[in-house]
Amino acid sequence: MKLNYSQAMALAVRESLQQDPNVFLIGSIFAGLSAAGRAAFTPLVQDFSSRVVPAPVSELGLCGTAIGAALSGCRPLLDIGTASFAFQAWAQLANEAPNIHYMSGGRTPVPATFYLMTGIRGAGAAQHSHRIQAMLGNVPGLQLVLPATPGDAYAMLKWALLESSSPTAYISHCQLLEDEHEVDLAAPALPIGKARISREGRDLTIVAHSVMVPRALAAADRLAAEHGIEAEVIDMRSLCPLDRETMVRSVAKTGRALIPDECHLSFGAGAELAATLARDAFSYLKAPVHRVATPDVPIPFSPVLESALIVTPEKIASEALAMLNFQKS
Repeated sequence: MKLNYSQAMALAVRESLQQDPNVFLIGSIFAGLSAAGRAAFTPLVQDFSSRVVPAPVSELGLCGTAIGAALSGCRPLLDIGTASFAFQAWAQLANEAPNIHYMSGGRTPVPATFYLMTGIRGAGAAQHSHRIQAMLGNVPGLQLVLPATPGDAYAMLKWALLESSSPTAYISHCQLLEDEHEVDLAAPALPIGKARISREGRDLTIVAHSVMVPRALAAADRLAAEHGIEAEVIDMRSLCPLDRETMVRSVAKTGRALIPDECHLSFGAGAELAATLARDAFSYLKAPVHRVATPDVPIPFSPVLESALIVTPEKIASEALAMLNFQKS
């Protein structure tokens, strides 16, 4: 069936609520900043109103509520909303939820799911445009999933709500919420921590996650059409756990790696991916690992200034051409 990203998330939540009485929602906006999100989640909230806890604007308290509910045997889905708001809840999100299982000697699971909408959205400015996956990726004990397609949006959210026993940060991107694709609901889902080869190629590997996946695919199509270059595109799907093996295997075939990343260039998620390849795939590399990322400046409110910072398919394709022109001395 054809679903957009928001519809896929809403369907996953609906089915999870139907299948497990321990699943409940804290907050009810989720993807509601978009028209697609409102259309998808409003009927869901109405149909399951007894299992939706209205949420005041208190991210720290709400995260604590979700953690406490998880400790009591429930499986909460907390809508933190814009990922920048996670900073208000950092003590709970980064210091409490991920550490409880370890500090209890493995006796106490924390099956809480935290929904975060990230990304440069268009006039979100510096305080509503954070991409926090690199920060959260540095928190052991916290799972970090970043679905790039409606199919993964559905499968990964159901997995977090029904199967996972660890706290999960489920990160959507504001620019993906209305993306629509065919979704085979009966198809077996890839395991969490397993990357997907979204496009086969021979000349270079583009390692992407979240919104960078469709942009990398667009860049790969452009490279093929205009230059006869076949790029392999990897959708990482999750950063914690991280599928290093698929990255290395692809680079062993292509000899080159390009990492587009919406995080800031310094200390972004792409930096860890690049470090992994520099260590584990060094002998296969025909050129240094290249990165394309957001410059190290706050995101401006001005659409003109903001657009200059965005990692676009054109920038990805341009960097790929520069890589292929590199010659080892």
